[in-house]
Amino acid sequence: ITLQGCTEKHLLDTPLLKYNYVYETPTEYTGKRLFDVVFSLALILVTSPFMLMTALAIKLEDGGPVFFKQRRCTKGGREFEIVKFRSMVVDAEKYGVTPCTENDSRITKVGNIIRKTRLDELPQLFNILKGDMCFVGPRPERVEHVEKYTKELPEFTYRMRVKGGLTGYAQIYGKYNTSAYDKLRLDLTYIENQSFFLDLKLILLTLKIMFVPESTEGFGKEKSLAMREETLGKKAVGETRMRTGQIAR
Repeated sequence: ITLQGCTEKHLLDTPLLKYNYVYETPTEYTGKRLFDVVFSLALILVTSPFMLMTALAIKLEDGGPVFFKQRRCTKGGREFEIVKFRSMVVDAEKYGVTPCTENDSRITKVGNIIRKTRLDELPQLFNILKGDMCFVGPRPERVEHVEKYTKELPEFTYRMRVKGGLTGYAQIYGKYNTSAYDKLRLDLTYIENQSFFLDLKLILLTLKIMFVPESTEGFGKEKSLAMREETLGKKAVGETRMRTGQIAR
């Protein structure tokens, strides 16, 4: 996927590439963690009024839970529970895991607004403060997606050599519906070039693209169902089509 971080070796007359993985020094790690703690605390204080209003709006719309929790994988494959404001109906995944599609009927009225404005992501500041995530890094993937991607792309394991982040290369230079392969290339590019100044640059770029709607595009319906088919099989997808009225006309 990428030759960065590789050095050329020779075994007799056979050229080889050795991957020398190098991460931040203890000092750099401490500096990054300190930044995450201070910055997350500051943002929690600044955005607390917006979080309170968002929570109230979600509760008033349908009376369901305010937060949506999901198992994700971070550094070393460790699982943790990511927290977001709920933007879909309460039983959005009762028929199994199906990626969000364009104009998805499961998205609530309030959910549509907070997804476009990224307010649904604010509770992850507490994940960062706790240490499950950092501000910049590969986006933590769902557990079932990690298992699937690792089988198809063995290089995916390198992606989890660092802690998952709220934003990163794939979120800035890709889209929600960018392929897993291309996202992996972007994430590995970040891992090989990471630095404090690069993190600052990516955070500033994230603030800029927050006002660009295209970056929240969902998967098309057929692509979403195809992804589900790869994971659960054709029978499960057929049942989903029947229940959600997505039979081809």
